Amino acid sequence: MKPILLRPLLLSLALALGLSGCGNKETPPPAGGGAAPGKKLKLAFVSNNASSFWTIARAGTADAVKELPNVEVDFRIPSSGGSAEQQQILDDLVAKGIDGIAVSPIDPANQTDFLNKIAGQTLLICHDSDAPASKRVCYIGTDNTAAGVEAGRMIKEALPNGGKIMLFVGTLDAQNAKERHAGIKQELQGSKIEVLDVRTDETDRVRAQKNVEDTLVKYPDVACLVGLWSYNGPAILNAVKSSGKVGQVKIVCFDEEDEVLTGVAAGQIYGTVVQQPYEFGKQAIARMAKYLGGDKTALAGGKQIVPTLSIKKDGVAEFSAKLKKQLGK
Repeated sequence: MKPILLRPLLLSLALALGLSGCGNKETPPPAGGGAAPGKKLKLAFVSNNASSFWTIARAGTADAVKELPNVEVDFRIPSSGGSAEQQQILDDLVAKGIDGIAVSPIDPANQTDFLNKIAGQTLLICHDSDAPASKRVCYIGTDNTAAGVEAGRMIKEALPNGGKIMLFVGTLDAQNAKERHAGIKQELQGSKIEVLDVRTDETDRVRAQKNVEDTLVKYPDVACLVGLWSYNGPAILNAVKSSGKVGQVKIVCFDEEDEVLTGVAAGQIYGTVVQQPYEFGKQAIARMAKYLGGDKTALAGGKQIVPTLSIKKDGVAEFSAKLKKQLGK
């Protein structure tokens, strides 16, 4: 080979090596969101209070991550149960570059503009309680009006001859509380059951129990006490026990806190309408991951309903066994 041909050959080799090196650069994220190949997809799950109810949802998110090794989850719980704290959490997550957020809005009517801002910066879905007027992509959770109807049926079973009832909840601003309340009223319409009022506690457990104690004093003829949020059941049961009215005053509530299931098994609580928070967590993470990966059908339709279950004394053992398995106990 003549020396004069060596320079063009070396130049060609250098150019070829340079071009092959470009292939090692990270591929840009796909259009419409999502993490780049090889990059962890960062998702968040945000609750509306610090109830142990969310321990079950957390187990669902953890199992979703086991099946999606390229996903990590930031699970956040507002300690105060206030909308201001929840909004600060969402702002912090966006600032950290989160790819998607699933949130249970505390005050959807007054948070709509804020939620729209978040939806403009990252994928936003709702779970547990919806914000239907916002730009969230989808809601994953209970049909709370139907759940209220289910609770209403249970109240009628507990009070076949009618009677006065009082409802208890953290706040009626939350969409799930409004819908459960509406469902109960719908089912009780035309019956001999009278709804005295709704007492709110702003997720303060001490206040929740005090509300029940005050009701038992003010309305000694109250026949049934109804808790709409998970911690309301234990608060009602503790107050009824303190007043010595176990069995005399019926209790109907929501969700599956340990004290509630123990109370149902003992016949102290007539029944509870349980959601499936494990599915809230697992489906929220799995569906957001699929959506961000390009499968837009994962969050299609705007709603993915997770059915509720009515648990009474004869069904506690089977349900508890399933719950323990979900929690890895």
